[in-house]
Amino acid sequence: MTHASVIGVQTVADDETDRYGIVEPSAQIGRRYAVENFVEKPALGTAPSNLAIMGRYVLTPEIFMLLEKQEKGAGGEIQLTDAIQQLNQIQRVFAYDFEGKRYDVGEKLGFITTTIEFALQNKDISAQLLEYMAEIVEKSKVGN
Repeated sequence: MTHASVIGVQTVADDETDRYGIVEPSAQIGRRYAVENFVEKPALGTAPSNLAIMGRYVLTPEIFMLLEKQEKGAGGEIQLTDAIQQLNQIQRVFAYDFEGKRYDVGEKLGFITTTIEFALQNKDISAQLLEYMAEIVEKSKVGN
């Protein structure tokens, strides 16, 4: 038990670090990292690691105070990662490298492929979906 905020991270390819908040770890114990800095969507080649924040958070209540005062950051939006960085300056925030499959629904293709994968796992609709997808594939071959 850490008695602190914990952020879920997973390793991403170096050429994907500009799509995520990235942690700069200062120490590691097993799968848990002490974090020096949190950087929102760093430019390619500037990321302090390839440990990407994956939208899994256990945050202490102080985060809300910081979010209320948060200025716009990357992309002209208020960034939770920026508030977490501020939180890290007043209390410890850890990162935990979690296991499991990650679904990125923040982009159109990721949303669609995730939806299809989950639909195919549903026994009530998987057969119909496969049939429909086969029809679409066949039509696209004819159209080319």
